[in-house]
Amino acid sequence: MGTRLQVVVRTLMGICAGLILAGCAEDVGVDQYGRKVPAERLEGQWLVINYWAEWCAPCRSEIPELNALAVQLEARSVRVLGVNFDGLSGTQLSTASDAMGIDYTVLAQDPAARYGLPANAVLPVTYIVDDQGQMRERLLGEQTAAGLAARVQVLRNGG
Repeated sequence: MGTRLQVVVRTLMGICAGLILAGCAEDVGVDQYGRKVPAERLEGQWLVINYWAEWCAPCRSEIPELNALAVQLEARSVRVLGVNFDGLSGTQLSTASDAMGIDYTVLAQDPAARYGLPANAVLPVTYIVDDQGQMRERLLGEQTAAGLAARVQVLRNGG
């Protein structure tokens, strides 16, 4: 009887340890409003990561397309993320993203190192990252929701 109890206790301790560790998963940082962006919220999803700046005219016209894409693809495990090219953070980032009309998550910390994104000096630039966290494509210039949705679909199908 004592051995069975030990097995049950060890099993419960293992489950509890797993739950505790799962709760300690690394955050990707915070969004434009200072809310934590947990890594598990993005894991296993395709990501469309767009770099933008207030002074970039094509970025301004591209943002409504990205807003539409975020809504269109949310149910298909695709997340649209923004990153401010100028490295704004805090109140400056929330003010700029609100002024630009961005409805999707804007990361305050650049995720380039996390996803192996190359440095870029041209805007706008959009990266497509697969559900394994690997960059699959870099798209320079202004994008449309239809074009990005089609590209993600081709890549998901092995293209």
